[in-house]
Amino acid sequence: MTGEAAIAAAITRAQANSHFLAGLIERNSDLMSPIEVGYFDAALASALARTSDSTGTMLRQQRQGVALVTAIADLSGLWDLTKVTRVLSDFADDALGIAIKAAIEERVPGAPIQGFAVIALGKHGGRELNYSSDIDPIFLFDPKTLPCRDGDDPQESAIRIGKRVIELLDKVDENGYVFRVDMRLRPSPEVSPVALPVEAAIGYYESSALAWEQAAFIRARAAAGDKKLGAYFLRSIGPFVWRRSLDFGQLKNIQKMSAQIRDHYSRGQLFGPGYDLKRGRGGIRECEFFAQAHQLIHGGRDPALRIADTRDALAALAAAGWIDPSDAAALSESYEYLRVIEHRLQMVSDRQTHSLPENSERCDGVARLHGLADGAALMAILRLHIGRVCAIYDELTKDETRGASAALPDDALILSGQLTAMGFAEPAPVVQRIARWRSGKLRAIRSPAARDAFEAVLPAMMESFAGSPDPGRALARFDNILDALPSAVNFFLLLEARPKLRELMGNILSYAPTLAEALGQRAELLDGLIDARMLDLPDDAAALTDAIRAKTHGSDYQMLLDQIRIFVGEHRFMLGVQLIEGRHDPLRIARGYAHLAEAALTVLTDAAVAEFEGAHGKVPGGELAILALGRLGGESQTHASDLDLILLFTGSFETESDGAKPLSATQYFNRLAQRVVAALSVPTASGALYEVDTRLRPSGEKGLLCVSLDSFARYQREEAWTWEHMALTRARPVYGSATAKRAAQHIIDEVLSQPRDLKKLRADIDKMRRDMDAHKPPKGALDFKLLPGGLVDSEFVIHMLQLSGAAKPVPQLGQAIALLTEAGALPDGYNPADAFLSRFLIILRLVAPDCHVPSEPTQKLIAQILKHDDWPSLMAAVAKARGIILDAWNEYLPQRDSRQNRRNEGK
Repeated sequence: MTGEAAIAAAITRAQANSHFLAGLIERNSDLMSPIEVGYFDAALASALARTSDSTGTMLRQQRQGVALVTAIADLSGLWDLTKVTRVLSDFADDALGIAIKAAIEERVPGAPIQGFAVIALGKHGGRELNYSSDIDPIFLFDPKTLPCRDGDDPQESAIRIGKRVIELLDKVDENGYVFRVDMRLRPSPEVSPVALPVEAAIGYYESSALAWEQAAFIRARAAAGDKKLGAYFLRSIGPFVWRRSLDFGQLKNIQKMSAQIRDHYSRGQLFGPGYDLKRGRGGIRECEFFAQAHQLIHGGRDPALRIADTRDALAALAAAGWIDPSDAAALSESYEYLRVIEHRLQMVSDRQTHSLPENSERCDGVARLHGLADGAALMAILRLHIGRVCAIYDELTKDETRGASAALPDDALILSGQLTAMGFAEPAPVVQRIARWRSGKLRAIRSPAARDAFEAVLPAMMESFAGSPDPGRALARFDNILDALPSAVNFFLLLEARPKLRELMGNILSYAPTLAEALGQRAELLDGLIDARMLDLPDDAAALTDAIRAKTHGSDYQMLLDQIRIFVGEHRFMLGVQLIEGRHDPLRIARGYAHLAEAALTVLTDAAVAEFEGAHGKVPGGELAILALGRLGGESQTHASDLDLILLFTGSFETESDGAKPLSATQYFNRLAQRVVAALSVPTASGALYEVDTRLRPSGEKGLLCVSLDSFARYQREEAWTWEHMALTRARPVYGSATAKRAAQHIIDEVLSQPRDLKKLRADIDKMRRDMDAHKPPKGALDFKLLPGGLVDSEFVIHMLQLSGAAKPVPQLGQAIALLTEAGALPDGYNPADAFLSRFLIILRLVAPDCHVPSEPTQKLIAQILKHDDWPSLMAAVAKARGIILDAWNEYLPQRDSRQNRRNEGK
């Protein structure tokens, strides 16, 4: 078929099968002459040259022309998908630029187009816009350069400009609309304004962004307005999107998003009438996610993979060797066909739809619009494309089948007899696991070297598991480790060479799910156990700080984040091993956890400050100071503890920094505080570090992340609630100069020593405890934190006595109890009771984090560490300790009824 014949056929199909296109042909007769002879570029230029006194009318008339030209060029086959989507995307850029210019001109006539930028996301960002698509922009502004009327607030001006841009594009009138505008991809869309200050947006993506937002920015582009401002924003958040180290955790996030999408869009998942081309299994989104998953993993180190276009990204990934070239070609071909049919669906009525019609006549119409005989022909072609996309994408998410045939072959019977001789009471499940390990399906045991190393250590390893405290649990967790490891050659060689290490690993896998999970993520943690010194208690915080600095000397910021996570991960793992091995008093190990966290905080904060000062200079007379509260403040953390922090700054809030990009003191330290929190909490390729809780800051989540010392003092004196002063009794300055720490400590001492209404103090504490009972009940029979007579009750008694002036408050609870005992406020048996429950809780956080009664082997371990003969005697000691704490509570505070949670405890 010649070009003109193909065009004539396309026009005929459009008129017969799309009332929307038929209307465009009738209303845009001036464009049909060049279209009919194939002069599509000329027709497009004519459409874009349309003018009107009204910007909105002009854009809508231009859009009608663009829609007509692209539709006929597409239906005739003379423009491919790339050309069609580029034309639509470029028109979106132009329309946004025109709308921004008009919105600024209406407010500030003659003002330049500056200080307001549009970041395009999604298909618009990738220049892959659908035929009838919405656009997903983020509006950013710079308060310093945005044109404003005299006296106008830049924030308010930016919001008005943004709303006007949306109105010019999105509002429907007799000429239709230009683009539907979806602003939901901006940070916290339910509460944030439509236009965001650029520095605030950068701060958000550096510290608080979610996994899906990282994926969204693969296709981000400065599309309109002040493109220099947009480019600055994208450069600034580049490290958030493209992390230098391989991060297979990102793949897990992508898989999780896909699973959520499949679950949320249950309708239209399976192929057939009503199938959703975009969200269905084997559909467009799975093609995109397949590319994005690999881009997120590898794009940090390879800039050539940072490509917005899906098909180009697949080709680049294949060329770099990260995905199979045949998979890339198949996905690209299927993606293109699915997108073309998606366009056909949208051309029928100019609706943003992705679903095949459920009505057969309408499906026939879509097929005929595309040039096929009927809906059956269309469905047959789609079925092939969707099937192969689904098969390729499922490789990312499939869960390998566990288990085996109930009828064991002869060699399995022999293995079963060997396992029985080793001591396995039920060998059949073990045989099934070994068969799976030998199947070649696990990547950790796929290479010849790995298989050889595995077979060499297998007999000795099974002997160790058979002799472990809980063989079934140990085997299940070892199975999970093998699933997670990319390679295990060195892991197996190490286990073969070190019998004691095999025994120790059996204990770890039997008792400590958290440590087993850590081994699955980093098998090399086992290497550290070779050095007996690693089972000694760590040094104090200062010595650990020096050790981290020596380890990270010369590293850039991104590398330092990874190295500290590795260092902390290794030492936390060793502390956990020390705990289950009974090497040291759990209270001393808890102190080690706290010192490790404090050292990491110090080095990371120093690095974040140095990095920030490079861009923004210093605030004269000001510095960052950090208070630790809770367990970190009290120097007694568990394996699972988060960091309770309050971030402060010294000096005047009116000061401005002296760098190339100056910021006011408040903005400076809040941006810096976000960086510090992100450095401590954001997962990298080397894993997570700590969860950081800043809700104890003045005014909680509604307040600034970082306030001045003066503001902090004023808030604590005049506005803070009783519970905030209770929390302050465990506050300890952990970062800042000696002068800053002294100033912070002075405020703490002054606030905690102020006179109080004792009746109100007791009533406030009692109400708070009752609220906790109602909203945060104990998790299990062993939740010695929340049960009556538990550690929360103990802390509340201690805080009440400290705030009433019975003894000088100190953040370390053991020392605080000692001072209160010396003052006669608590009995001699109180400190041993609190310390006993604290030791028990520290162990439970590692071996039974759900606080339910653990398996019998774990019960024996806990009793042994706490120097008791058996579990019943341990439970008797628990009851005695809780009784001592309840007696103290009932002496000073309204009585609590302990019976409800003690009836069947420990059974």
